[in-house]
Amino acid sequence: MNDQMVIDKARESLKDKVMELTNPAPRRLFLKVRVEDLLTAVSWLKEEMGFTHLATISGVDLGQSFELLYHFANNFTCLTIRTEIPRDNPHLPSICELIPGAILYERELQDMFGIVVDGIPDPRPLVLPDDWPAGNFPLRKDWKYERPPEVIPGGKK
Repeated sequence: MNDQMVIDKARESLKDKVMELTNPAPRRLFLKVRVEDLLTAVSWLKEEMGFTHLATISGVDLGQSFELLYHFANNFTCLTIRTEIPRDNPHLPSICELIPGAILYERELQDMFGIVVDGIPDPRPLVLPDDWPAGNFPLRKDWKYERPPEVIPGGKK
């Protein structure tokens, strides 16, 4: 199966759910869908195209919104599903029922960006320590690191 076959099948199967479909390099495809069409696109990719390996989910803070990138691979190509959610209401559906291994990446999105993943089987924090302050999301552009006061053992009080 080559890139053009995947493109043709995506346009045929997903129809108006495809917002954008690009092929910037051989064996590299980007499919953009609305967040409400994410589960349909992931299901199609897995069930009909055989993309069962989710390499990772990454996020980008665009300022007014977040872009989520779901990186899938099979023996022939790498396909990234892109979707965007508003910053003021950062919700997206969990894909864990389709790809169980996505749970780690979804939990990381919650920790690092403050994105709410609806329907995630285990929403506990994954990356950040238990005493991490609520509402602080390190991968957001507006997050500021505040260095803790330096303590020198045996120093002046």
